[in-house]
Amino acid sequence: MKKRSDLAVMGRLIGLVKPLLGFMLTAIAMGVAGFLCAQFLTIFGGFAMLNVLGFSGLPALSTLFICMGIFAVARGILRYAEQACNHFIAFKLLALIRDKVFAALRRLAPAKLEGRDKGDLISVITSDIELLEVFYAHTISPIAIALIVSVIMTLFIGSYHWLLGLVAALAFLTVGVLVPVVAARTGGSRGLEYRTQSGALSAFVLDSLRGLDQLIQYDAGPRRLREMDRRTGELLKKEGRMKAALGTATACTGALILFFSLSMLSLSYLLYRQGAVAFDGVLIPLIAIMSSFGPVVALANLGSTLQQTFAAGNRVLDILDESPVVEENTTGKTVSFSGAACDGVNFTYGEEPILQNVSLTLPPDKIIGITGRSGSGKSTLLKLLMRFWDTSSGTVSVSGENVKDIRTASLRQMQSYVTQETYLFHDSIEANVKVAKPGATHEEVVEACKKASVHDFIMTLPKGYDTNVGELGDTLSGGERQRLGIARAFLHDAPLILLDEPTSNLDSLNEAVILKSLHQQRQGKTVVLVSHRASTMRVADTTYSVEHGRLS
Repeated sequence: MKKRSDLAVMGRLIGLVKPLLGFMLTAIAMGVAGFLCAQFLTIFGGFAMLNVLGFSGLPALSTLFICMGIFAVARGILRYAEQACNHFIAFKLLALIRDKVFAALRRLAPAKLEGRDKGDLISVITSDIELLEVFYAHTISPIAIALIVSVIMTLFIGSYHWLLGLVAALAFLTVGVLVPVVAARTGGSRGLEYRTQSGALSAFVLDSLRGLDQLIQYDAGPRRLREMDRRTGELLKKEGRMKAALGTATACTGALILFFSLSMLSLSYLLYRQGAVAFDGVLIPLIAIMSSFGPVVALANLGSTLQQTFAAGNRVLDILDESPVVEENTTGKTVSFSGAACDGVNFTYGEEPILQNVSLTLPPDKIIGITGRSGSGKSTLLKLLMRFWDTSSGTVSVSGENVKDIRTASLRQMQSYVTQETYLFHDSIEANVKVAKPGATHEEVVEACKKASVHDFIMTLPKGYDTNVGELGDTLSGGERQRLGIARAFLHDAPLILLDEPTSNLDSLNEAVILKSLHQQRQGKTVVLVSHRASTMRVADTTYSVEHGRLS
């Protein structure tokens, strides 16, 4: 994970506000006006006291009370409008960030996501992005509001005497800048550590839920629960330290407000004794500074809480800044399928060689079988044909063109890819099959399912094709999920069909039906069939064996 400074994270996050700058400026203007209404409500009360004491040159009491009434109502309206604008900006930007994150994940998939904890990714997509709402709704405009209001109130108090204005400026700088900076420095990297541990805990919980049947079978639940309690306890301790830091910052803020209020009173009294100011120069500056800390207190309280927000922003930016292993080609050639080939292909994962000098031809109207032990590189070869990975050296070509030069959308349109583990979405069976062809008719879905030998099973279900398969397809067996994956491939009707152990979870009868369908559908297509089953390989026109990354 790249560690960025808080200022760098803040700058990147603020940059996203540009499309909504008008709303942000409106929120700031209304926030400034609202705080000034609240502050001058009490200041006008001071003027009213001076009026009663007989001071001249002040508005009439009736005028002062009318203004106070107007300010009171305006304060409520402006505060509501400011918060409405801020939250509108926040939720719009959270939607924008989610869109950017999902686009980044799509760009990174599958190569950069294969080793990532899915629970940690879920934590980034949900809680980390949600936490950025604090920044957009309660940080950007409050900083601007605090700055503008502090300048206005410093000039107002300084109009009675420049020393009083200096005390006000020191007070606002100390409470609004020094306290949050010290709190942030004291917190160090706690926020980032907390968000990272929180993501790891989410991954651990998700992993435990998915493996619940195994934990029950081997009575490993209590041990897993103890580990979960330990991780939760560590997270709570870290959160406790963060809350203690927040409490300390809050206490310091309160003490500083009292100190500067007393300083203002003491200095104005000395100036009064020296004849430098009149009695109104004592009362009004004191009331003004005591009522002016609201905007800077909001900043002081952000010092500790922003650590988590910046940590969340750092984790989100990690995904947005991640470079994919394979860049999507959006400007390449669009080709029609006329066969595929590998020429001198070498592929290394990290420092481990997986494929070495692999060459083969995949002509149309043929079924090509690839067999070999687990880990020999069979599945990797299919991923290179899909261009999920790029070769270390050598060339993978489709229709005589290097796959790197073909527009990715065109390449995908020519390919159907079925893996051993078919992922099913929490949706109906028909919707899951239609992933391969969203505009397909019901009749096309049924035909594809018949070819995959799964139609009869579907018709035994109470709702047939409208049956919901449940989360992760857990309501179906491995063989049923696999047949639905093959149905997707038949529905997509691509000329290059890549099958990775497509019959590993099937009985002999269903295997025979599917292989027969593959044989019948071979016209105009190239089928690459990876399997360790001898019975599956019988349908192949040509069979290659992969051992230790070499083809024979």
